[in-house]
Amino acid sequence: MIKARFGDRLDGWLEAALPFLFRRPINPNALTVTGTAISIAAGAAFASGRFGWGAIGILVGGVFDLVDGVIARKHGIATPFGAFLDSTLDRLADMAILLGIMLHYAARGDAGTVLLGGVALIASVMTSYAKARAEQFLPSFSGGFLERGERLGVVGLGAVSGQMVPALWFLAIAGSGTVAYRFFVAHREMAKLAPKLADPNLGEHLG
Repeated sequence: MIKARFGDRLDGWLEAALPFLFRRPINPNALTVTGTAISIAAGAAFASGRFGWGAIGILVGGVFDLVDGVIARKHGIATPFGAFLDSTLDRLADMAILLGIMLHYAARGDAGTVLLGGVALIASVMTSYAKARAEQFLPSFSGGFLERGERLGVVGLGAVSGQMVPALWFLAIAGSGTVAYRFFVAHREMAKLAPKLADPNLGEHLG
């Protein structure tokens, strides 16, 4: 929702806020990997109960995740592999953060919250996977309220406010709703293209 609403304006805002990053080309893949490492460290902070540091890690890792693509586009060095790397490592970062939260509650013996975190994690992965699969057949695909930026914002807000359990409830419910909505949209849009998509080999490309 954040990207859909603000679009390319984010590029200009980031360049204005962090001009020193745009003076010369920086390897965007290195920024992607660095941001992912920071997000994994945020997951470790959550696991150890340092929720404040976890929130800071989410914020800093998120900045890296935004800047890498902006730099790649500005200097004309965007590549297909860079897009693949960014999308794939985003999933790793998301899972590391939620896994860290789950480990924290597991250490406290709170099985219910661990399960809740697991549902939120599954919904997070399924939201992204549904989009990736749909875009193999549709020219563009989006839908649902809870995309990656919103998910990280909810986790960060839950961490700094001391309301992580309500945040996980929101992620689990709204995330599952987003997945269901994307299934609905995918079915509707693909039904329009059903004759064109008829391919007996489609089932071989599910890995």
